[in-house]
Amino acid sequence: MVKVSLVCVGKLKEAFWRDAVAEYAKRLSRFCKFEVKELAEGKSPEEEAEPILRACKGRIFALAVEGREYTSEGFAETLKTLCDRGEEITFVIGSSCGLSPRVKRAADGLVSFSRMTFPHQLMRVVLCEQIYRAFMINAGAEYHK
Repeated sequence: MVKVSLVCVGKLKEAFWRDAVAEYAKRLSRFCKFEVKELAEGKSPEEEAEPILRACKGRIFALAVEGREYTSEGFAETLKTLCDRGEEITFVIGSSCGLSPRVKRAADGLVSFSRMTFPHQLMRVVLCEQIYRAFMINAGAEYHK
């Protein structure tokens, strides 16, 4: 079973965000070893870079507004390819300060969900849902309509 990790800077403060991520983690457990690694916020993206990079394993995809926008099906296909190879996958969500250029350069890909800016806590839930959706698409399940 492939390992999928989320490396996130900062904690989820509200219980409803934590509950949503926990629900998707539970759902994902049938498809992968899913883990969320929360890192302490620093004073700048550069200060956060080293802990982020130490926490990353395998193929790294960083969320960045300038990244590639996927359809759900295209995202699912990318995950399927990596899972079929048995590659570990790490997604990175930086803090409200943004991501260091160093982290972006180290990533195998930059992913954007929109050109808009979203709260980091909400993006964690959205990313978990899209990872779950991708596994459901790849399983041929009814979840994705």
